[in-house]
Amino acid sequence: MSKILVVDDMQAELELICEHLAKAGHTTVTAINGEEALDRARSQQPDAIVTDWMMPVMGGLELCRHLKKHPETANIPIVACTAKDRNVDRVWAMKQGVKVYLTKPYTAAELVAAIQEVIG
Repeated sequence: MSKILVVDDMQAELELICEHLAKAGHTTVTAINGEEALDRARSQQPDAIVTDWMMPVMGGLELCRHLKKHPETANIPIVACTAKDRNVDRVWAMKQGVKVYLTKPYTAAELVAAIQEVIG
């Protein structure tokens, strides 16, 4: 069982992602923005992070940059779940350390497969 940090500012989306992951046997920790997620990543040391891209306070892109700068969080794999589906967004995300890029809407199977891909 893996511990996954789920980050999204939309409560319904946060709950849906957590439900999909729980059904697949994972435990979840949540955050509603990148700043909160950074604190949780440091204190909880999740096996992976699923994050939205566009959020108040600190977005997913900035979160990735901060996570990769700190040794204690640099190796946590990141899955981006976002409505941004342009190729340039994907390329930029990968340059920031994202391992898998999912565009909304996605299926439960796609989300679970992305987690399996990043945690092995």
